[in-house]
Amino acid sequence: MTGWRSQWRLVLLNSLTCGLEICVAAGITYVPPLLLEAGVEEQYMTMVLGIGPVLGLLFIPLIGSASDHCNSSYGRRRPFIWLLSLGVLLALLIIPHADVLAANLSWGSTRRNQALQVGLLILGVGLLDFCGQVCFTPLEALLSDLYRERDDCGQAFAMFSFMVSLGGCVGYLLPALDWSGGLLSFYLGGQAECLFSLLILIFVVSVFVTMKVSEEPSSTVEPGPLEAGRCFSRSCCYAFQCKLRALKSGPLMCLLRTCWSMTPAIYRSYCHVPRVMRQLCLAQLCSWMGVMSFMLFYTDFVGEGLYEGVPSAAPGTALRKRYDEGIRMGSLGLFLQCATSTFFSLVMSRLVRVFGSRMVYLSSMICFTISALVICLSKSVLLVTAMSGLTGFAYATLQTLPYTLTCHYHKEKEVYMENSKTKKTHTNGFTITRDSVYLSLDNGSGDVNHKSGISNGHAHYNSDKPEYYPPQNDGRLDAESEDFEKRGVGLDFAILDSTFLLSQVFPTLFMGMIVQFTESVTAYIASSAIFGAIGIYFATHIIFDQKDLRS
Repeated sequence: MTGWRSQWRLVLLNSLTCGLEICVAAGITYVPPLLLEAGVEEQYMTMVLGIGPVLGLLFIPLIGSASDHCNSSYGRRRPFIWLLSLGVLLALLIIPHADVLAANLSWGSTRRNQALQVGLLILGVGLLDFCGQVCFTPLEALLSDLYRERDDCGQAFAMFSFMVSLGGCVGYLLPALDWSGGLLSFYLGGQAECLFSLLILIFVVSVFVTMKVSEEPSSTVEPGPLEAGRCFSRSCCYAFQCKLRALKSGPLMCLLRTCWSMTPAIYRSYCHVPRVMRQLCLAQLCSWMGVMSFMLFYTDFVGEGLYEGVPSAAPGTALRKRYDEGIRMGSLGLFLQCATSTFFSLVMSRLVRVFGSRMVYLSSMICFTISALVICLSKSVLLVTAMSGLTGFAYATLQTLPYTLTCHYHKEKEVYMENSKTKKTHTNGFTITRDSVYLSLDNGSGDVNHKSGISNGHAHYNSDKPEYYPPQNDGRLDAESEDFEKRGVGLDFAILDSTFLLSQVFPTLFMGMIVQFTESVTAYIASSAIFGAIGIYFATHIIFDQKDLRS
């Protein structure tokens, strides 16, 4: 995949990825002040921000697997992208206008107005975080469908990581700008309305660009001329049945029907995750926990740890000013992290070709762990800010290599995802599959010959007539084989995305207790360094190529 046309198509194809990241980053950054202004206490505000990841953990596997088996005329992935994009758009409309909607629906009651405003804000925040995070899964699966070769897939996901990092940079910068002094605020109503109107414009344009560029192959069979003639020539009742059948094959009905039918299969698929995916997901989970622990609490660490400010101090005091200055410097560090991630996303394919996937993955996590340790031990603001920028290497790697490895696993499914039906036996250099084995005895030479036939995994010994030996498989093995055949890349992408969501849930639940026990905010960064070291250990067990299978 070379040439500027192919690269430009990748940019357009990932425009929704960039637009989603801009909306999620800017929206979630701007939401905490809105919740506090509406009267939500700080301890409950963190619980509100956790609604999206928790819902994502429940529904991402379902949506990922359902997109693998959707038979809509719009394609497998795009119906889910359209529906989740609609949820993001609805959230962007609700959040800045929650007070106006609550005033119109409360009928003059002040208490009801405040409760309704808080409820609408919680609905908007949960919808934005949930739909925004979950929508990445069908987008990743769409990339894997369009770029199946390993090199092409690597470049596609490198561009995916670049657009995510670019969207993060823009999303973190937009709320920092003053929109209240412009001409738009006079017509739209203020800072929040201007910001979210711009986000809606960016998001709508990115959705239509991606949907226009992504020419996903249709999975339905077009009716032939004879069938079309029959449908046209028969009675009105038959025409109504044809329309009803077309309605049932629409994107929304296909989505609901597929989600309902795939729930038991998803449970079995989670119980029988292939070994290569288990090892990759375990390393991914520990690595993301290190990176997300750093990103979620880095600004608070700089404000309280480096600048020795106090967030609960009265506004205008010296302690509060130091804390606010530390927050701004911490935001600069996270911006440098996004900028570094953007750079490494651009050169990721070249790094993999030169050094290999294993070396790039391990070096990125080693760089992250060392940077976190330096931040823990140093009191220099300049050095800490520089080290925070280096953590972007790990951020870019975790958004690229696990997905290219998953595409590689599915491309050579019989090699990397062996099950009881496709497992191969190697004897004296020969490979004998268990799919179809037929043994016959040649009367002339007495040799045993191997013939390929449709025998459903049974072995036969043939002198004049074949003798049949019944299979010894039980229902459990049949279920495993069925799940293996139905297992699609969307489900495994969903599992990888679930590790990202889990890495947000765990720190928010336990980091507060750890800091309270140690009485130091340095525990935030120390915990991320520990998770990074554990991630390095599990990364050494990832299957990067067929050589790792032998070892």
